[in-house]
Amino acid sequence: MMLGKRLKFLPFMLGVTAVVAVVAPLVAYLVVGSQAALGVLAGVALVAASYLLSSFVIAWADSISPKLVLSVGLLMYGVKFTVLFLVLAVIAQTGWAGLRPMAIGIGIAAIAWTIGHAWWLWHAKIPYIDEPQK
Repeated sequence: MMLGKRLKFLPFMLGVTAVVAVVAPLVAYLVVGSQAALGVLAGVALVAASYLLSSFVIAWADSISPKLVLSVGLLMYGVKFTVLFLVLAVIAQTGWAGLRPMAIGIGIAAIAWTIGHAWWLWHAKIPYIDEPQK
């Protein structure tokens, strides 16, 4: 399986995630405190794990047949949101002070992944798009 060519964006996205995983918890710590920093970091980690899993599963589906990408992608979307809901529901039952910051971390990381991926795609050298016209 040639997943590598389908996952060329991952090194860049892992860099984006690393920046968010350092900056967002630091800001949360300085503004609110240690529980907020842990919550934000947990949210960023959850999104990173979720997006990495989706990336690998969708790349695998594409390597089997491009016709599988939409259905596998939608299935992953449903599974991810179900798991996210269950994780947040379980954490909410504990009364943990980092829950709200975790939700903020999830939002920040999701926005960072979306913008980062769009930026990478815009600047990617994709032969069928960047070939000069003759």
